[in-house]
Amino acid sequence: MDMANSGGTGQGFSKSFEKTESNSPERSTFRDKIGIAEIYSWPMWKAALTETVATLFFIFTLVTFIIATFESHVSEPRLLLLITVFIPCFLFIWVMFPLSGAFMNPMITLIVALMGGVTTVRAIVYFLGQLGGATFAYLLLKIVMNDELVDKYLVGGCPINRDGTGISLGTALLLEFMCCFIVLLTSMTVIFDKKRFKELGIAVGCALIAASISVAIFVSVMITGQPGYAAAGLNPARCLGPALVLGKHELWHGQWVFWLGPFLACVVYYAYFKTLPKI
Repeated sequence: MDMANSGGTGQGFSKSFEKTESNSPERSTFRDKIGIAEIYSWPMWKAALTETVATLFFIFTLVTFIIATFESHVSEPRLLLLITVFIPCFLFIWVMFPLSGAFMNPMITLIVALMGGVTTVRAIVYFLGQLGGATFAYLLLKIVMNDELVDKYLVGGCPINRDGTGISLGTALLLEFMCCFIVLLTSMTVIFDKKRFKELGIAVGCALIAASISVAIFVSVMITGQPGYAAAGLNPARCLGPALVLGKHELWHGQWVFWLGPFLACVVYYAYFKTLPKI
């Protein structure tokens, strides 16, 4: 497989990235390898600000779409998730892709960093921006939503076993890992293949990512059938935000699942990616 290098202009995740030369022979010191120089890079900070703002409005829109789906009067609203999750995902990824890479998710930031697509410093700054953006998004949701919806949906949070009608922590971790791996396998495998990604184009690549997220959420909701389990988080920032805003036990219970699951999925996928045949 030929991994697209997002450190270069016009390649990989973002044309706005500076040429970091992360694989260059000159990068011999530890400071160079982790990208300390990017701390003084204005383009990196602009991209990080873009990520923060994008994450804020992405989470706000996505949660609104999901709640609206369950508030619809159709007999089986869960079937609509394939569409209602895809639309905001595709829209934001497609628009933000050339600007910051459209990560908007610590899991995506981690896998790209593992692949060498961004430096450690940039990954950490993105990570903090994503957490801040997501938390502020839920704060805004809490403000604009009526109290009944806030209580009913926990402002769009990620409960695992609300009121004892959910699933066990072990099952939740297994589902989180599997669904995160589905997203990485069905989208990043193409995104990191420079040749295939170029052939498909940005629009199709963005659609693949959006579709993979929609499918993973749909699978996690349908396979359990438990009302007390919200679904796979797929995004640690999306699950931490409502816990910080509301502070309720249901949202803190098993919070580590939404961090450990994506982390394990990234590590396993990284190892798996190295075994894929070259095309």
